[in-house]
Amino acid sequence: MRSGDDMLQHIVEKSALDADFRQQLLADPKNAISQELGISIPESMTIHVHESDMETVHLALPPDPNLTEEQLEAISAGLCCCW
Repeated sequence: MRSGDDMLQHIVEKSALDADFRQQLLADPKNAISQELGISIPESMTIHVHESDMETVHLALPPDPNLTEEQLEAISAGLCCCW
């Protein structure tokens, strides 16, 4: 099984080389990632893809370390896919 970092790197590299994939990723990230990596992404998970440019930088913060009971249960059940 690949790590989240490996999967993210693969997606970023492919989006730099394949313009069609990049457009699919921007339009429907969950489907594009699922198909490319051959993984199932839980319905409850939302994925946002932002394209940076020379004037806009997007900063992604890691999840809040103060997890709820529901989040802990999801993680223990293997439902969390944190990149």
